[in-house]
Amino acid sequence: MTDAIISQVLERVAAIIEDRIRYEFNLVRGVDEELLDLSDKLKTIKNVLDDAENRGVKESSVKGWLKKLENTAYEMDDILDEWNYELLKRETEASAKSKQKIGCSFIPSPCLCFKKVSIGVRRNTGKKIENVKAKLDQIFKEKDVYKFESNSQPRTDFVKPQSISMIDLKKVYGSDIKMKKNEIVSKLMLDAANIQILSIVGSGGLGKTTLAQLIFNDPQFDEDWLKIWVCVSDPFVVAVVAKDIVKSVGKETIPPDADQLELILQKLKASVSGKKFLLVLDDVWTEDSDKWEPLKINLEYGAAGSKILVTTRNERVARMMGTLDGDIYHPKELSPEECWSLLRDTSLAGKSGEECGKFENVGTKIASKCKGLPLAAVVLGRLLRFKDLEVWKQVEKSEIWELDNEEVKLFPHLVLSYNALSPALKRCFSYCAVYPKDHRIHAETLIEQWMAQGYLPYVRGNGAVELKGREYLENLAMRCLFQDIEKSESGEQIEWCKMHDIVHDFALFLRKNDDKGRGCQVCDSSLASHVQKYRSLYWDKGESCHVCDCSKSVRVLRIKGKAPPVGMKKLIHLRWLHFSWIELSKDGLEIICRLYFLQSLLLSGCRLTEIPREIGNLVHLRRLDLSENKELKELPESMYSLVELRSLSLANCSLKEIQKEVGNLVQLRELDLSWNWRIQELPESICSLVELQILKIQYTDINCLPEALGELSNLRTLEMCKFKVGSQYNKLGFLKKIYRHLIGSLDLEIYCSRTSEMVELVEDARQEQLKTLLQKLETLEISFEGTMDEREQSSLSSSSSMWMEVVEALVPHYKLKELEIWGYKGSRLPHLMSSPLNFIKEIRLSILSEASSLPAMGKLRFLERLDIWSVEQMKLVGREFLGIEFSSDDVVAAFPKLKELTFRNCSKWEEWEDITEEEEESAAISIMPCLTHLYMISCSSLKKLPHRLLHKASSSLRSLNISGSSELVKTYGEDKEGSAWRSISQHNPQLELRQKLF
Repeated sequence: MTDAIISQVLERVAAIIEDRIRYEFNLVRGVDEELLDLSDKLKTIKNVLDDAENRGVKESSVKGWLKKLENTAYEMDDILDEWNYELLKRETEASAKSKQKIGCSFIPSPCLCFKKVSIGVRRNTGKKIENVKAKLDQIFKEKDVYKFESNSQPRTDFVKPQSISMIDLKKVYGSDIKMKKNEIVSKLMLDAANIQILSIVGSGGLGKTTLAQLIFNDPQFDEDWLKIWVCVSDPFVVAVVAKDIVKSVGKETIPPDADQLELILQKLKASVSGKKFLLVLDDVWTEDSDKWEPLKINLEYGAAGSKILVTTRNERVARMMGTLDGDIYHPKELSPEECWSLLRDTSLAGKSGEECGKFENVGTKIASKCKGLPLAAVVLGRLLRFKDLEVWKQVEKSEIWELDNEEVKLFPHLVLSYNALSPALKRCFSYCAVYPKDHRIHAETLIEQWMAQGYLPYVRGNGAVELKGREYLENLAMRCLFQDIEKSESGEQIEWCKMHDIVHDFALFLRKNDDKGRGCQVCDSSLASHVQKYRSLYWDKGESCHVCDCSKSVRVLRIKGKAPPVGMKKLIHLRWLHFSWIELSKDGLEIICRLYFLQSLLLSGCRLTEIPREIGNLVHLRRLDLSENKELKELPESMYSLVELRSLSLANCSLKEIQKEVGNLVQLRELDLSWNWRIQELPESICSLVELQILKIQYTDINCLPEALGELSNLRTLEMCKFKVGSQYNKLGFLKKIYRHLIGSLDLEIYCSRTSEMVELVEDARQEQLKTLLQKLETLEISFEGTMDEREQSSLSSSSSMWMEVVEALVPHYKLKELEIWGYKGSRLPHLMSSPLNFIKEIRLSILSEASSLPAMGKLRFLERLDIWSVEQMKLVGREFLGIEFSSDDVVAAFPKLKELTFRNCSKWEEWEDITEEEEESAAISIMPCLTHLYMISCSSLKKLPHRLLHKASSSLRSLNISGSSELVKTYGEDKEGSAWRSISQHNPQLELRQKLF
C-alpha cells in the first residue's frame, strides 16, 4: 500500500533535483545533498516494499514499520505541496497584476521558477526536509532488522492448504449450493463435440471448492468417467499442473527429476487420450493465457463430452480459460438462518438442544456478522468452541477486525486475493474502508478520490488517469472484492457497487492504526485517527466546524452543515472538496479559489449568485459542479481558462448564454446545461471540443444545434428534450448525424407552415438511413407546432393524406414502446394505430383538431396505457374502436393487455357505442380483461358509459374516475346509489367511483 505514496514522492523529489540543476538554484546549504540521499533511501526501501506489505498483514511489527514509513512519505509530500503552494500563490498574485494566464500541469510539481520564492520560505522548507530525512534515516536502519526480500525474488507469504476432492456431506449448508450443484451436474452430463469449460467464480470463503467437491462426488460421474482433481493455486506452473494431472490418472509415469516440459505434456496427452474425463482445477489465479494454452491443447485429446470445471476468485481467469457467459456460476451467500446453523454446529457440536438454546440469542447476532460467508461462520464457530456465554457476548460486541488475529484464521484467506494485487491496487482497495459498511459506492466519486490521494499513476493523454481508475475498479470487481454491482445502461461501465462486510472488515484491518500517541488535543481522537489513516474527512455535523492542525493534511473533504469550516484556508492539500447544499458567500468561495491543488470541486446548491474571477486559479481542476445554483446568471471569462477541466455541470442555473470561450476547454468530456431555460443557442466553438463525450441540454430553449456537432467523433450521449424541425430550425436529416448519440428516445417538435415543408419532411423520413435509425427508437413524441396561412391551409386540407403520410413515415414499427402525437391535424389517424404487428405499450394522443373518430386500436396486442386528450371533432366512439369481428366463432380479444384508459377534454363527444346483450354473454369475446383504471375527465357532453362493455372488464376494474363531466355525474349520482351506477358495479363490488364536478 505504501508503494503508491513513495512513488509519488520519488517523482516529485526527482523533479526538484532536475530543476535545481536546470535553474542553478540552491534551497538551503546542504539540502540538495539531503534530497539526493533521501531519494536514494526511498528507492532502496521501495525495492523491498512488496515483501514488507505482504508480511505486514500478519506481522504487527512490520505493519508498524510500514505505518511510520507511510506517515514520513506523506509528510514529505505535504512539504512539497507547501513549497508548490508558495510558488502558485506568487504566480497567481503576479498574474492578477499583469492579467496573464497561468500555465498548468496535472501533477503538482515544484517545476516553477524557484528564484521567486523568498529565502525565508526556502530556509523553512529546508529545515522540514532535514527533519523528514532524519526520520527516514531511522526507518532505513530498522529495515535491516526484518531482512526483507527484494521485489524481484519470489514471495514466501501465506500458502493456502491444498484442497482435496473428498467432502463430508453432513457439513454442507445452504439451499443455493445444492441447487447450483444439480444445475451444473445436469450441464456437465450433456454431450458436446468439444471440451466444455465451466467456472465457479466468487470471493474467498464463499464455498466454491465445496460446490466443486459436491459435483465431483456426484454418483453420475462414477461410471464411464475419468475423474481428476488438481489444486492449482498460485503460482501457476504448467509443468507442475500437468504432472499433477498425470499422477492423478496413474496411467503414465514421470521420472521424479523430469523437468522437460515437452516430455511432461506428452505424458499428459497419453493419460487423457480417448477418455471422457471430468477435470476439476481448483483455485486458479493466473490470467496468462500463454500458461493455459499448452495444457488446453493436450487436454483436447480427451474423448468428446469431456469437461473441465474451474474454481477461481477472478472472472477474468474464467474468461481467459474459455468459459462462456452462460457457463459461469456465482455461488450465493448463506441465509442468516443457514449461517447460524453452521456456526452453531461448529461451535456447539455435541451439546443438547437446551444448552444450544442458551447461546441462540447472541449466536444469531454473531452469525449476522458473517453476512452469509460460510468460511466466516466456520472460523468464528471454531473461535467460540469451548467458550462460555460471556466470551460470546464479547465477540458479538466486537468488530471482526478487532478480534485477536492470532486466533481468527479468516483474513489469511483474503490475504491470498490481497497479495495478488499490485501495490497501487492494494492501496485503492484498502481505501474503500473509508466508506461505512453496506454503503452504495459511486464509482466516479471513488475514482476521483483515488486520484486525489495520488493512488493512480500519471498517464499521459486526456482522460487516461480516469481510464486507469476504471481499469483498477474493474480489476477489483473481477476479483470479487466488490459486489452488488450496478452498470450503466450500455452495460459497459460500473456505476455503483458495494463491499461485502467481511471484505470491508479486512480493509479496515489493513488500515488499522495502532499508534496511540498521535492524537489531537482539540479534536475527537477518532477524527484525528481517521485523517491519519485515510487523509479523508466527512464532516456531517450541523454546527460549524473548525480546522485544526490534525486535519490540515486532508486531501478529500466532504462537508454537510450550515457554514464553511473556520480556518478552511489551511487546507492547502485538498484535492477533492464536496461542499454542496451549504450557503456560500463570495468571500467563502474566494477562499476555496486559493486551494490551488483542487481537482474536484462540488458546489451544487450553494446559492451562488456569481463566480469570482479567482476561479481561474484552480488550474488543476478536472471536475466542477455548479448545478442547482438557480440565481447564477453568468460565468467569468477566467473559468474558460481551466484547460484541465473534464466535467462541468451547470444544470438548473439561470445562465443566459454559454460564451464562445467554452472552446478553450479542450479536455472537456462532459457538459451539463440542463434546465437553463434562457439558453437559446450553443456557440459554434462547442464543436471544437473534440474530447466531448456527454452533452446534456434538456429543458433549455435551444432551437437549433450547430451542424458540426454531429461530427464530434467521441460524442456518445446527447440528452435533449426536444428536437425542433422546421425552416428556422434543424432539418430532419440532421438526425442522421446526431442520432447515434441519443439514448433510446426522441421528442420531435415539428414546425411546418407550408405544404412544401411537409413534403420535404416525408421525403427525409423515408430516407433509408434515417428510417433505419428511427426503427431503433423505443420512445417517440411528435408535436406539430407550426401554423399555416389560409392559402396553405386550403392546399393542405384536413382530408388530405399528407398528415397521415408524415406520421406513418416518422413512426417506426415493431420496436416502439411509447408514442405520443400532439397537434395532429389529419381527419383520420394513421393505419399503424390499429396494426396488430406493433409491440407498442403506451399511446398518448393530444389536441387532434380535425379527427372525428378513433381507429380499431383494440387490435394492439401489447397496449397497456391509452390516453386520448382533446379529440375536438369526435362525437361518437363506435364499436370499431374495439377492433374485433363479433360475427367470428373464434375467441377474440379487444385490448387484451390494456390497464389504464383515459379520455379527457373531448367536449363534443356524445355517445360511446355499447355492445349487445348477446355479445356481452358470449364467452368467445374478451374485452379489456386487464383494465383497472378508467378516467373520464371533462367530457361534458357524454351522458352515459357502455354498461355491457364495462361488464366484460368488471372483474379487473378497480377505479372509475369521473371529473369535470357534468352529464356523467348526474347519471351516476353523487351518492353512488343510482341504478346506472349499480348496473356497472354489480359485477365488481370492489370498484371505486370518484366524482368531481368542476
